[in-house]
Amino acid sequence: MEKHKNVTEFVFMGLWENRQVELLFFLLFLFCYLAVLMGNSIILLTVNYSHLIEQPMYYFLCHLSLMDLCYTSTVVPRLIKDLAAATKYISYNECMTQLFTAHLLAGVEIFILVSMALDRYVAIVKPLHYMAIMNRKKCNMLIVMAWVVGFWHSIALLLMVLSLPFCGPNHINHYLCDVKPLLKLVCKDIHVVSILVIANSGMVVVAIFLVLVASYILILYNLRTRSSAGRRKALSTCSSHVMVVVLFFVPCIYTYVLPAGSENKDKEISVFYTVIAPMLNPLIYTLRNTEMKSAMRKVWSQMSHSELK
Repeated sequence: MEKHKNVTEFVFMGLWENRQVELLFFLLFLFCYLAVLMGNSIILLTVNYSHLIEQPMYYFLCHLSLMDLCYTSTVVPRLIKDLAAATKYISYNECMTQLFTAHLLAGVEIFILVSMALDRYVAIVKPLHYMAIMNRKKCNMLIVMAWVVGFWHSIALLLMVLSLPFCGPNHINHYLCDVKPLLKLVCKDIHVVSILVIANSGMVVVAIFLVLVASYILILYNLRTRSSAGRRKALSTCSSHVMVVVLFFVPCIYTYVLPAGSENKDKEISVFYTVIAPMLNPLIYTLRNTEMKSAMRKVWSQMSHSELK
């Protein structure tokens, strides 16, 4: 552990080096973060205080909203603070904490999206066995598995980074402590480590994305025999999930499949899965879902009545 002691803090270079542009985006990201907090809080309240919590799809949606809230809160408040600051310092320990927490929560979110895809697959392909397969005990087990897998993914990355020597330059060409921009500051050959990072993050994300795509191809294939009304309802819920998956996975694949030494738009692309996807998820799941909109009206009318009393 002594070999990193000559770098006790890092300096973020941020998204832009233009001060006026940064102040403009300070207001934009502040608005985005407030939208994330409000949108995901509304989903949590609506699902928990309505009958929807009994349905596996909304149970997973509740956990997805919680992950979006937690994940953005590990990244965006510091980003907003740094956009208003002249110099963007972060200590070595805080940097490692952010790296671990962000990858833990992102890992959990990815496996919650897998659980949601599994739920839709069982509901459409095996409707008669749906309640037996997707009972609450199995749903809880899938959430626990998501946390276990997320933890092992993030602890493996953290231990890998902790073992690396940071000897000189401490300017991170990013707005958060992520493994790829940190690897560019390491004062030893990183080819082996870079391959391990691609295997740990990039290849895993690609494999999961392909599994999700395959599951939705099977769902579309099985919808051929359904009535037009049944097809419309199934396609409505599935299309919402596909939009969320694409918004999250495609930028992740771009970021983590390419090696650490390559010059690319990592920090700009990462805005999609750190800010934009968590902000749009509540809109995607509520505006396209009549059941969700109906539950929201009931919950908010009950709350307003109780306040009047």
